[in-house]
Amino acid sequence: MDSVTNDVYLSAIDEERFGIRTARAPNVTLEVLPYVIEFCRNNAVKLLIARCPVSELRGAQAMERQGSELMDTLVYYRRDLVQTPVPPDVGNITVRAMRPGEEEKIKTIAAESFRGYFGHYHADKRLDRTKCDEIYISWAYRSCISRDVADEVLVADMNGSIVGFATLRLNNAEEGEGILFGVAPFAQGRGIYRSLITYGIKWCVNKRAIRMIYSTQITNLAVQKVLTRLGFEPSHAYYTFHKWFD
Repeated sequence: MDSVTNDVYLSAIDEERFGIRTARAPNVTLEVLPYVIEFCRNNAVKLLIARCPVSELRGAQAMERQGSELMDTLVYYRRDLVQTPVPPDVGNITVRAMRPGEEEKIKTIAAESFRGYFGHYHADKRLDRTKCDEIYISWAYRSCISRDVADEVLVADMNGSIVGFATLRLNNAEEGEGILFGVAPFAQGRGIYRSLITYGIKWCVNKRAIRMIYSTQITNLAVQKVLTRLGFEPSHAYYTFHKWFD
């Protein structure tokens, strides 16, 4: 990542994935937008991936007027870890820390569970479908091998076979975050996702965080139901826009 400011930066990993100069703007407002567009033009950016808080409706409308297209809405949930007890795990699956040598299995599960997943990459018809699928595989693998991506990787173990995974990180001393969770298609519908979230909560508590956050697509109702049943509450949300500069 070649960061210039907190408002907008060149995204080396996206340029590597798709072969085009890409910029990211994580928190666009009406006031910041002119600078973001100027940065993109000055740096020959072809694709801008921008997130705009849903509360910044004027900023979102301005982006649409300038040719940006809405690709997804990301909803963040928050759970208090001090006032709300850790929920019991009602599943019958073993959840444990990943062991060395299990990275390839996690890559396989990521490939199976995220194939065709409709995030902002897949929503953009100009991006190659196969490369969009590969993003989640790479993300899962990098979580296993780099502390820059995740601080912990948990796996769901069914009779000695890994059927799911969860990646976690501490954003700061007070906040833990669930990053990327996946369950093999054949094992879905058995409460494994719930068990992974529950153990993610326990991990955050053990790290003495006072809250945990988790984000998902607004269309992913199944995950949101699991979160609310485990004591998470809606916190905030972002629109994700793509703008092409050609």
